[in-house]
Amino acid sequence: MLVFKFGGASVKDAQGVINLGNVIKSYTGSQILVVVSAMGKTTNALERLTDAYYNRLDEMHQIFEEIKAYHYHIAHDLFGESHPVFDDIANTFVEIDWAIEDEPQDDYDFIYDQIVSIGELVSTRIVNAWLNHTCITAKWLDVRGYIHTDNTYREGVVDWDKTRASIQKDIPSLLNYGIVITQGFLGGTSENFTTTLGREGSDYTASILAACLGAESVTTWKDVPGILNADPKHFADTIKFDELSYQEAIEMTYYGASVIHPKTIKPLQNAGIPLLVKPFTDPSAPGTVIKEGAVNHFEKPVIIVKQNQVLLSISANDYSFISESHLSEIFGLFARYHIKVNVMQTSALSFTACIDFAADRFEKQLQALKAIFKVKYNSDLTLITLRHYNTASVDEVTAGKTVLMKQTSRNTAQIVLK
Repeated sequence: MLVFKFGGASVKDAQGVINLGNVIKSYTGSQILVVVSAMGKTTNALERLTDAYYNRLDEMHQIFEEIKAYHYHIAHDLFGESHPVFDDIANTFVEIDWAIEDEPQDDYDFIYDQIVSIGELVSTRIVNAWLNHTCITAKWLDVRGYIHTDNTYREGVVDWDKTRASIQKDIPSLLNYGIVITQGFLGGTSENFTTTLGREGSDYTASILAACLGAESVTTWKDVPGILNADPKHFADTIKFDELSYQEAIEMTYYGASVIHPKTIKPLQNAGIPLLVKPFTDPSAPGTVIKEGAVNHFEKPVIIVKQNQVLLSISANDYSFISESHLSEIFGLFARYHIKVNVMQTSALSFTACIDFAADRFEKQLQALKAIFKVKYNSDLTLITLRHYNTASVDEVTAGKTVLMKQTSRNTAQIVLK
């Protein structure tokens, strides 16, 4: 049994959906579970809609209409003027109509998950309809009834025992019926509310399903030839890795490599399931395989760029040394507000941390810290991480830029730049 994951770029238009179908046809005879993300940049658009609703902005309805029009346009290109999928699309989008008709009362993160999740529900309806339209027997599955999480909205924590039991109870028999199409990124709570697993979490969904089903492999289909040493949008002369070890892949994703969600690898490593990263435009290409015992060759350093960073400098109000008790309080607040520290340093009088900027959370985080400590910060920064670096590569990425923080170990260099 194979698990395939198709990201938003691979289903951004009608041709992408057609190509997805062609990829699946090339694996005739295999049991395949397909995880699909929201189409194109739909998640970004739904995030704007969530912000507009939460802040009661005038453009809320315009954003929603544009989202609907985008999906109807794809459906028209695929099916013409009439097909039952148009009712499925309308019935799915009506959940947003119900959500935004009243003043926002709930916490932002809860609202976010109920609205943003619609992207995956709509995309999978369209993909499932197209496969059946082209005589590929496919079954649509609502993943929220199978991946069970706690109530940590936007970062749902998976209940593995309950999730494994649900997946193993139903999905094997569905795979005997045909291709199974389900959503990435989503989970469900015991109260039947929707959660999301973290931004770009569809890879993680595929990993969870594969681990619970004992899949032969997971293939994530991307708009790149495989895993590269750097983002070709930022760096010239990138190279592709033919294979990587689980350990190296975990390191890369931990530091922010966006080609794979950070939580994807561990369930696959535990189950001994290889992960293939392949180009959806060239399904026969080898791509990159992540597996146990892979031999890593690093002709060039791995370079990972994270934009929109904040550098916090935290010190005691009485100018005392930063002690273990201070650090305990700081990390307690970080945990409360779900702050992931990308790099940190301590000195006698201050603790410095580089974090991702989250517009909807940052002010709350900042005020909570200021209630106890003195806090200074710089925003709109870039964090560059180099794995297997050398002096020349560090000099290259810092040339002409202001270095605010630099930290090196045997294999990794991290630099915060203005």
